[in-house]
Amino acid sequence: MRRFLGSWFLIILLAIRLSAQTPTPGPDTIIFINNEKLAGHFVSSTGSSVKFKSDVLGDITVDWSKIKELHTSSKVAVIRKGVRLDKHSDPSTVPQGTLSMEGQNLQVTSPPQAGQTIPLSDAATIVDQPGFEKALQPSGFFHGWGGAVTLGGTLVVATQDNRTFNGAINLLRVDPSESWIAPRNRTIFDFSASYGELSEPGTPTVKTSIYHADAERDEYLTSRIFAFGEAAFDHNYSQGLTLQQNYGGGVGWTAMEDGNQTLDLKASMDYVRQQFQIGPSQGLVGSTFAQHYHRKFKRGLIADEVLSFTPAWNNSNDYTASFTTQLTVPVYKYLSGSTGIIDSFLNNPPAGFKKNSFEYTLGLTYTLRH
Repeated sequence: MRRFLGSWFLIILLAIRLSAQTPTPGPDTIIFINNEKLAGHFVSSTGSSVKFKSDVLGDITVDWSKIKELHTSSKVAVIRKGVRLDKHSDPSTVPQGTLSMEGQNLQVTSPPQAGQTIPLSDAATIVDQPGFEKALQPSGFFHGWGGAVTLGGTLVVATQDNRTFNGAINLLRVDPSESWIAPRNRTIFDFSASYGELSEPGTPTVKTSIYHADAERDEYLTSRIFAFGEAAFDHNYSQGLTLQQNYGGGVGWTAMEDGNQTLDLKASMDYVRQQFQIGPSQGLVGSTFAQHYHRKFKRGLIADEVLSFTPAWNNSNDYTASFTTQLTVPVYKYLSGSTGIIDSFLNNPPAGFKKNSFEYTLGLTYTLRH
């Protein structure tokens, strides 16, 4: 027993000695063009700037044009412009190692391999090696969600009492979220609501009630072509529509994609079930043709536009269409002002109801960050 305890004691002492001999990585450093030096931890670089966590200043962003030298003691990965990894790519082809930047050139060193020199202008993204390896692994379904919550309303108390409310929840999850990796899948969830009452003594109350919800799951076949399944639910009191259910699936194509804008085109086969306030319900077999355009402008302005058309093949008189657009203007941090249009067209409403429903929305939007 004594010999057994002595052996374990020696093993513990050896482990402590080896851990004490393991060198602790030194800090990463930035030397500015005025020769001032900043120590901390390199986080990432995209485009023209560097994200750096300073020991004194905390998280900061510095333009490359203000940096004379950059040296990291920990390993990073440098993704060149035009490179987009997919499931068939070999991660070892990406330069990885400690980083030094001098004279607008990046030097990536990983002994015993020879160092690689990369012009700064050729580097699209630089991330630390743990972040690089994590990005290559599939993430769980509940990880990586982002989106926005929008609220707006009006209250009038006078001879006529008017109360209106509008709101929306838009959620998006793309796996992976990094632009330098080809997407594997995408999940979308949207919900919008508009409700209002206009009342006056001696007259019936006028009510507005419009709800929409949809969910979509995309599986990418290539970096730009994807198969998808979707479901959508609509209620529009102003068009006599109690509930419209839409279930379908099809193929989409990302026709345009760069750092500032994206254009998706989609076509699907659908089953549509319509229930009205007046008249019988009906089931339709049709298709949906849709496009979604997303554009980022300077100063954080974002525009979204969606157009869809759904004809029914078993009844040519039954078709629907919708158009939505929203402009988001940043106000403070994650809070933005938003304005938009929601236009719905139903070709076969019950008698006494208009075919078109038009909404103008104005509200505050809170951006959700993952």
